[in-house]
Amino acid sequence: MITRFRRYGQIADILFKYGFGIVIQRLFPGVHKFRVCRTCTSESAAGDFQRIRMALEELGPTFVKFGQIISTRQDMLPVALVEELKLLQDRTNPLPFEVIRETIRESCPGYEEHFSTIEETPVASASIAQVHRATLKDGTPVALKVQRPGIEQIIETDILILESFARRAERSIPEWRVYNPRGIVKDFAAQIRKELDFVRDGKNADLLRMQMQDLSGVKVPKIFWEYSSRRVLVMEYIDGVRVDNISAIREFGLNPRRIARNGFVAYMTQIFEHGFFHGDPHPGNLLVTREGTLVFLDFGIVGIIRPERRFWFVQLLNAMVLQDAGMVLKSLEGLSVRVPEDSREALRDEIYTAMLEAEGTSIGQFNFTTMTNSFTTILREYRIQVPGNLMLMLKVIIMVLDVGIALDPAFRFRDEIELFMVRFKKRESLIDQIRSRAGGSMLETMDGLLDMPRNINQMLKQLGTGTIKIDIVDTDIRRLQVSLDRTSNKVLIGLIVSGMVVGSSFILREASLPLPELVYYLAILAYITAIGIGFYAIYSVLSTGVEGRER
Repeated sequence: MITRFRRYGQIADILFKYGFGIVIQRLFPGVHKFRVCRTCTSESAAGDFQRIRMALEELGPTFVKFGQIISTRQDMLPVALVEELKLLQDRTNPLPFEVIRETIRESCPGYEEHFSTIEETPVASASIAQVHRATLKDGTPVALKVQRPGIEQIIETDILILESFARRAERSIPEWRVYNPRGIVKDFAAQIRKELDFVRDGKNADLLRMQMQDLSGVKVPKIFWEYSSRRVLVMEYIDGVRVDNISAIREFGLNPRRIARNGFVAYMTQIFEHGFFHGDPHPGNLLVTREGTLVFLDFGIVGIIRPERRFWFVQLLNAMVLQDAGMVLKSLEGLSVRVPEDSREALRDEIYTAMLEAEGTSIGQFNFTTMTNSFTTILREYRIQVPGNLMLMLKVIIMVLDVGIALDPAFRFRDEIELFMVRFKKRESLIDQIRSRAGGSMLETMDGLLDMPRNINQMLKQLGTGTIKIDIVDTDIRRLQVSLDRTSNKVLIGLIVSGMVVGSSFILREASLPLPELVYYLAILAYITAIGIGFYAIYSVLSTGVEGRER
């Protein structure tokens, strides 16, 4: 508990430092009166969104991850803030190998028998884990992804604090309720807990490798499960350079244009054919080998699209490419997105205008990025909530485009995606979707028919024994209950007033009784009060009757 309170103080200090003390004051009224940050210096020179990004980086790994994950929600956040959050750096100074060795020893007892060497200097270091190169006894080069000691406790503490902030935000800042802060924190907590489980990370890698095995030019490292655990993941080590290192790729004698197309085809295949895709394609997670193979790394974030929804994802992307605003709305509704009926035409006009404006850019390959940014801005203005996996898909496509354009400035998204859409439509058309859903509906109907005799028999038994229960929920019954409550209250007040009148009259009539003088004054006061309440009750009844006749 002390750690949690200390962490509250650290967060408050950092938010005050970057000019967001007003947020603390609204969430925790009066805290500024006793919380003074002695080491805080103003960072007002930077813009608001830049200061948000800087604050998140200083707040530590949980908040960096939080910023990276919510950057996919372009339907809720301003485009400028999303672009700033994309710059969040998840790099930290590496821990000494002696500290990391303890985690390896706990997760892989007797590791000295399995590894001939483990390099003490990490090849990569992030907030959750750092990666060390090693060699198995048989000479196989591997990479050890080792979780930082104590990181799970830090993240769990920060999650509790974020949950507290979210609850207070919904109470204290009503305009934030539309963004569902508690729901956002809940989704984030689920995602980061998945990333802490390296077993899940390895399973994602295995599934992606199985799906990509027939695709040339791409590779997913093999996982060595016999040495892996929840906190240590041992995978095949593949030597290569970052995908955005264009000069090194050219030194390998490779054509960057071919790398760009291989990566684009790989991601489109993952998304639209398998419905399971690598969700964090920034350049640090993509390597290029000397042979020209594109290697995927880090599988903590993945996107999943169910088969019955995949068709509408394809339709939406196709509609954006073809500038069909009506099909955009239809595709969103196919994904169970609620489009307000009274603003449908205005929404369609704005989407179409955004598409025309995107078409007017000077470089064709930027069309989709510009269009997506405008599209998500419109959704945010109309407060239309869309599935998180849709926003993740759009973010992945944009990131893949950025990498593709860096490799090949002449890369044209529209040309490439239209060829892929034709191939996909041949494989899975609307007729196929209808047939598939019709088959499922037929099975459900037959199952219901077979269960009908048993359900009827059960209902008749309940009727015969008198154990059947009927729940009725209706606004008229609620109104009746309210009316009865009010009537009973009026009857109670009437009885009390009657008692006051009768009692006061009795005391005033029997003036000869040896009672204190104060009692007579109280009786007179009660009498006058009862008369006043009586007149008010008569007025209330008459006015209620007039209002009822007017209705």
